[in-house]
Amino acid sequence: MSRLNILLLAMLIGCALSLINAQYRARGTFVELNREQALEHQLLQDWDRLQYEQSAQSKSARIESVARSDLKMQAVSPGRTQYLSAPAGSTGAMVDVPVPTASAASAPASGGKR
Repeated sequence: MSRLNILLLAMLIGCALSLINAQYRARGTFVELNREQALEHQLLQDWDRLQYEQSAQSKSARIESVARSDLKMQAVSPGRTQYLSAPAGSTGAMVDVPVPTASAASAPASGGKR
């Protein structure tokens, strides 16, 4: 009978140690969960702030203010508008205009004579 008691006591101590280990892990997991929830809360606050800043940056009045002050742009007026007319005989289709290349730009302007 004493062997059975020793065996049961050893099993009881093993179960108690296993319970202590499980509680320790659960406590660590709970702390980690709290950290992640705090991080989530911070990220949501940052997201809301960025959304607000984006909406403030895209307002028409701010865009116009930056265009006038920083970029020195002016509003379009009929007196400053330049109209281009198509060459005679064109059908209104797009016309290819030759663009000078880098080699043509570096060629001498005297027609190539030295």
